[in-house]
Amino acid sequence: MPNSCKELRDALAACLQQSDCVMVQRNRAADCLRPPLSDTLPKECLQLKRGFGECKRGLVDMRKRFRGNTPAAYGKIQKADDSGAGYQLYGGKTAFGSGVKSTDGNEVEEDWRELENLKYRAELAKKSEGSKA
Repeated sequence: MPNSCKELRDALAACLQQSDCVMVQRNRAADCLRPPLSDTLPKECLQLKRGFGECKRGLVDMRKRFRGNTPAAYGKIQKADDSGAGYQLYGGKTAFGSGVKSTDGNEVEEDWRELENLKYRAELAKKSEGSKA
């Protein structure tokens, strides 16, 4: 198998070996990847399964035949997930690393019209100060 999917495959295998499906219920890892047992897998394993499938599909994708399949570095994904920066599997840069703010649901959203009025008043104040001087 080409090296572009190897890291994802190893991470998926490690995740499956640590899952309850294998450790507690004593199923084979291959059986845990198929329904109905795949519904019991943790979210991380399901994400790795999907990423591995997309990576394998990319190996035969004719649109990628010149540049090759983009390798997904699971180590970078895990570091981004630990830091809370979020990640995008094949984007190169994190998808939500710079602009996501945390909320508790009690924030009051300001009306855009009021914001525009404040900007307009500030511009008028600047113009009136400029004309006084």
